[in-house]
Amino acid sequence: MDSRSLPVAATAALIFFSVIALSAGTAIVEHTFVVTQVTMTHLCKDTLVTVVNGQLPGPAIEVTEGDSIAVHVVNKSPFNLTIHWHGVRQLLNCWADGVPMITQRPILPDHNFTYRFDASGQEGTLWWHAHVPCLRATIHGILIIRPRHGAISYPFPKPHKEIPIIIGEWWDLEDLGQVDRHLRHYVADDYFKASTINAKLGDLYNCSGVVEEAYKLDLEPGKTYLLRVLNAALFSEYYLKIAGHKFIVVAGDANYVSPYTTDTIAIAPGQTFDALVVADASPGRYYMVAMPNQPPKPDYQSPVLPTRGVLQYSNGAGGNQPGDVPMSPEMPDNHNHMLSFYFHGNLTSLHHPRHLPVPKRIDERLFITLGLGSVCRQGQSCERGAESDEVIVVATMNNISYELPTVSRPLLEAHYQNPSNIDWLQELPDVPPRVFNFTDNSLIPTGPKEEQLEPTSKAALARRFRGAATMTWKGMWRSTT
Repeated sequence: MDSRSLPVAATAALIFFSVIALSAGTAIVEHTFVVTQVTMTHLCKDTLVTVVNGQLPGPAIEVTEGDSIAVHVVNKSPFNLTIHWHGVRQLLNCWADGVPMITQRPILPDHNFTYRFDASGQEGTLWWHAHVPCLRATIHGILIIRPRHGAISYPFPKPHKEIPIIIGEWWDLEDLGQVDRHLRHYVADDYFKASTINAKLGDLYNCSGVVEEAYKLDLEPGKTYLLRVLNAALFSEYYLKIAGHKFIVVAGDANYVSPYTTDTIAIAPGQTFDALVVADASPGRYYMVAMPNQPPKPDYQSPVLPTRGVLQYSNGAGGNQPGDVPMSPEMPDNHNHMLSFYFHGNLTSLHHPRHLPVPKRIDERLFITLGLGSVCRQGQSCERGAESDEVIVVATMNNISYELPTVSRPLLEAHYQNPSNIDWLQELPDVPPRVFNFTDNSLIPTGPKEEQLEPTSKAALARRFRGAATMTWKGMWRSTT
């Protein structure tokens, strides 16, 4: 062999063996999601439900950190839809994020689309769901990213089993798009009929003598279980408790946290928490209750529709027998928002090899206020007055309420072809337009006083940053003027 070819041969060999090593360490995980409608019966009513692969919740995607994921979506439903991979960072791969008319066109009925992305740099529990419109109530599932080196590398004791706990809602609407259409016109009179745990309504619901099935989990005494908890509800934050047991929260939204022991998990829509539960109670049966909390009065008070499952020890000796009534937890008041405040305030990051260093050099500073404003209903004169139904309340960021852009192609595609194509988007201001004491509760109007809310505008917003810039975001819930 010519000596001049040795470096080339060595390089080729190195590349070859690198590919082999990569293939040995990672995998391509493929799923096919067929979206169809099936009939489900709950609360004495048959409902046509849009689901993936005929099941609710949808199929779990379980991968190892570093794996590649390919999901082939076949839309056999009558609805346009996309699938969003909630919490996946999509580094250098925003095309697969699944946000309609932002990153892609919706998947039309009788059409297909394949999502390809990597599960890199993240470990823990995330989820996937439909992003058009309120179909995520029935089109959703859990996404589990396990450590590359297995459960032995968890920063907490290796659990005996890992159990998904998906909190959801049961709607008896065959067209969940109705909810979205009503919300676009600021009508919020649709409400779900029951809460669910892993799609089971639980024995609190009884229609004509037919008691709904409850989710059941068998425990072995002394074993430790990792509950991967997801709130897949559309609107409500939930309190989750298990009678006679405590949670040790170890991760949230695929980020490890310092272990935090609590008897209550407060989980908002779209959130996930990983929590250890030790089966150290007296052998018996125990209710696990998920209860939606309520917004503060005088906001609209929706029906309180909790659900409950049953944790039962495999060894019934010395405790409740399988036929006995399970022990119930003492639930908090559903207006006790301080419980949620303290729960989230006690979660702190865990020093971990993948922790994100806090930048010391700041290029841009943003002050973002989240609050409420008022807009005029479409086609109305917007006369002010407490009795007027022309004024409606909207959520805002820096006094601008989001409006879905009307575009002929996805914004990402338009920007990719020519950044000037999206110059029409309104820029999100760096600071609120007016400054006042944003946390002064006395400024919040009570009762039907929408006329006291600051008038706001609606727009599709964008924020353009310089390349490699580091920003600080100061978030604050803003009261009204």
